Amino acid sequence: MLNSKQLSDIIDKFKCIAAQGKVADYIPELSAVNPSYLGAAVVNSDGSLVTAGDSTVYFAIESISKPVVLALALMDNGEQEVFRHMHKEPSGEAFNSIKKLETQADHLPCNPYINAGAIMTTSLIKGNNPDEVFQRIIDFMKKISEDNILTLDTHTYLSEKSTGDTNRGLAYYMKGQGVLGHSVVEDVLDVYFRQCSIMVTVASLAKIARFFASGGILTNGERVIPERYAKIVTGLIATCGMYNQSGEFLDDVGLPGKSGVGGGIICPVPGKNMGLAVFGPALDSEGNSIAGIEILKELSKTLKLNMF
Repeated sequence: MLNSKQLSDIIDKFKCIAAQGKVADYIPELSAVNPSYLGAAVVNSDGSLVTAGDSTVYFAIESISKPVVLALALMDNGEQEVFRHMHKEPSGEAFNSIKKLETQADHLPCNPYINAGAIMTTSLIKGNNPDEVFQRIIDFMKKISEDNILTLDTHTYLSEKSTGDTNRGLAYYMKGQGVLGHSVVEDVLDVYFRQCSIMVTVASLAKIARFFASGGILTNGERVIPERYAKIVTGLIATCGMYNQSGEFLDDVGLPGKSGVGGGIICPVPGKNMGLAVFGPALDSEGNSIAGIEILKELSKTLKLNMF
């Protein structure tokens, strides 16, 4: 079992790599984040938590919200209904590309982790208005992260909203093709921008990763979602979670990984009921934490976690 000193040493080993990346400057609020931040957390099978580095810094969850919202959508609608609205395949295109929506005969998103699929997933969350939908999402996220102080960062939300025209294009295209059934597209987008702007720590993310790895069970033993849904979420993390870097990541790290442009990456560890998470806002060309990936490679090797 890893201790905090060992984890700290691993972080120190890869700190220099952060200088090779850059923060997500296309979202103004994220451009102001310190690119040298680097932290990591491991939740062991017994629920014990090990953290090191900048593990108490809150940052925007961004696309790591997508598997959380997928789990809630499955609870609200069931597997068959959710995947009537999207596929389960890697896209082979950029995470915000419209190309596949246009060229696929059914105009459905390839998977729930690209932006089009995530917007579709958000549209499936039940609620009478956007505030109620968002409240259900953040309450669910608080529960599975076991972090009751998660909050929406208004500045990040407004920054996301002001620069979200590509996401608007995806949503309105799906609406125009008759596949996005929600009557008010801007309501769906508003919730989507808010879910991406929830502030988390690397420890919160490690708990989320462990939750999915354990089949939908909290560290206190409470089952929150069926094991089948946890497996769906984790399987799609493995095949689609790192966008066009998913295959390379799975080969190098040997674990499912889901990233966000806020600098977070989660790794559920199937079969061991463990969760790993890193935070490093300096990103590579694919939009993934450049130093965070190296830390996860090292953790997988040190702890012998590679699934293969």
